[in-house]
Amino acid sequence: MRNGPVRGVQLACVSMSAARSSGDADAIGGKDVVSRSEIGAMAVNAAGIGIDWRCRRTWIRASKNTGWCLLGCSIGDFGTIAYFQFTGIDWPTMAIMILAIVNGLLTSIALETLILARQMDIGSAFRTAIGMSFISMVSMEAMMNAVDWALTGGARLTWWVVPIMLAAGFLTPLPYNYWRLKVFGRSCH
Repeated sequence: MRNGPVRGVQLACVSMSAARSSGDADAIGGKDVVSRSEIGAMAVNAAGIGIDWRCRRTWIRASKNTGWCLLGCSIGDFGTIAYFQFTGIDWPTMAIMILAIVNGLLTSIALETLILARQMDIGSAFRTAIGMSFISMVSMEAMMNAVDWALTGGARLTWWVVPIMLAAGFLTPLPYNYWRLKVFGRSCH
């Protein structure tokens, strides 16, 4: 299914080298400002209208991006849960999980900054990492912790729950990351 361009990006199978399109977004302090046309495109494409959901290259790219995000998020998330589990500090489960989510977001931003610093100066790398899609990261973190709570009854890491948490954390934001690549030609990596 091929449709017209949105901000210069063809909604059909976007190649891996698709650069950020020019036009409607203004850059302020290194961050993109969502324009009216982007909001309109988001509204039109929110249900997947006009997007080819069968593009293998975009699924591969979205999967790689999601995998890097999962690595960064899981370091902080698992580290926090393990700390409380091994030290025996008696905190409420919800407090541990909120702290795990915050630490997961911070470690993901740190990892992204290190990865991007190989391609650009450290200041630009940090701004890009901060400007990544928090929708993707927060949904990943929330799902990982929800699975942990549902399967173990609390904030506990066991050998059998970790792979399930990782799978749920990977699959939850994957369609959103694919959609973001298709609509805007943007990714965080």
